[in-house]
Amino acid sequence: MEFENLSFGSKHDKLFRIISRTSTLLKIKSYVVGGFVRDNLVKLKPKKDIDIVAIGSGIELALEVQKKLKGSKPVKTFKTYGTAMIKWKDTEIEFVGARKESYSPESRNPKVFSGTLEDDQNRRDFTINAIAISLNKKDYGNLIDPFNGLNDLNKGIIRTPLNPNTTYSDDPLRMLRAIRFATKLNFQIEKYSLEAITRNSERIDIISKERVVGELTKILSCEKPSKGFYLLEKTKLLDRILPELISLKGIEEIDGKRHKDNFYHTLEVVDNLCLKSKNIWLRWAALFHDIGKASTRKFDPKTGWTFHNHEYVGAKMVYKIFKRLKMPLNEKIKYVQKIILMSSRPIIISEDYITDSAVRRLIFDAGADIDDLITLCEADITTKNQIRFKKYHNNFKIVRDKIVSVEEKDKLRNFQPPINGKEIMNYFGLGPSKKIGLIKDAIKEAILDGVISNEFEAAFEKMKSEGKKLGLKPHEKSI
Repeated sequence: MEFENLSFGSKHDKLFRIISRTSTLLKIKSYVVGGFVRDNLVKLKPKKDIDIVAIGSGIELALEVQKKLKGSKPVKTFKTYGTAMIKWKDTEIEFVGARKESYSPESRNPKVFSGTLEDDQNRRDFTINAIAISLNKKDYGNLIDPFNGLNDLNKGIIRTPLNPNTTYSDDPLRMLRAIRFATKLNFQIEKYSLEAITRNSERIDIISKERVVGELTKILSCEKPSKGFYLLEKTKLLDRILPELISLKGIEEIDGKRHKDNFYHTLEVVDNLCLKSKNIWLRWAALFHDIGKASTRKFDPKTGWTFHNHEYVGAKMVYKIFKRLKMPLNEKIKYVQKIILMSSRPIIISEDYITDSAVRRLIFDAGADIDDLITLCEADITTKNQIRFKKYHNNFKIVRDKIVSVEEKDKLRNFQPPINGKEIMNYFGLGPSKKIGLIKDAIKEAILDGVISNEFEAAFEKMKSEGKKLGLKPHEKSI
């Protein structure tokens, strides 16, 4: 692609003019650098966070700029790092004094020293993020591009400004960032840089789990996450972060019968899902939906390869993965586990004669997540046989139509039986007991099987008949 002259919107132009005039008054040189510059050059939607480098005190510059920005929030300062942040409209502007850094092998947190613009650009992760725009009166709007990042943007290349071994060893999070940018921008990681990531893959262990998950989530948020996960696998990073996915790799053949490579199948499913849903937790569920297949794989001479109960095993594995990676152990993990646990249910219904009873149970068990579940199952169709592909999708259309029909008729979404346990206990004059539970379950099963309607009168009669079977009599006050 060829780049036109930079053109900022009126809002950003106003902001940069204010920073420029303030810099002149304070006799501080200032520059825009980083993602805002990169995304403008490739004509992406402007970022809502802007990095300003000051040759001098970034905090002093921020305090003066804030006075001139109408509607801006008070400056937040971080003296330890020499940075300050202004919230203005929907934009965050971070000011930092130009600096150089020194790292120790045990940490990605560097010792920081004051430096020049050149020092600051040297410490940047990639050439495409080291391009600066001058905000100084003398050369306002000029690009400062010491590492030819503009050419790398033009050719679609991820490259480090300095020796990639040093860059990745100093801050191993940059390895994940390289893969994330390659995925988001559909760029290629330069050969020596890719080799350096593989060489330094073990260094990812010093990065906090929260930071790692943050980058994985950003990769999953891309239009085609498979590119990122192929690179994670190729560079050995995935072995250290999610070895459970690596266990899915490979194809076995016995007696001429083979199973598919579930690692590559999984990535195809994730890509398919991303065409239909931006729900990040559904994307995590897609990534883990076959995670239990490695440990449940068995060969039966009669039926071939089987993966019995892989959904149940996978749902249990997800808890361990979330806990290890310090991911949320709240309703988010419950949602992911539920989707995985139920991931084969709609497929089974789509293959057989679709009864109202089967659909009722699916709606009841899936509740509000039924649409997400069907979306994942549709994404799970990766056969290259066009006849089968069309047949499966047609079956899922029938399932979706059936769900709408049964839902409208029986009002089963987030279903609760018309009679609750307290009403059953009052009728028979009993406290909580096994028999009350049996009656309640019998009513629920009768509704789901279509034996009775989802209405109070029908449920009340079922309650009486079930109580009679158990030798119960109505309480005197109920007669």
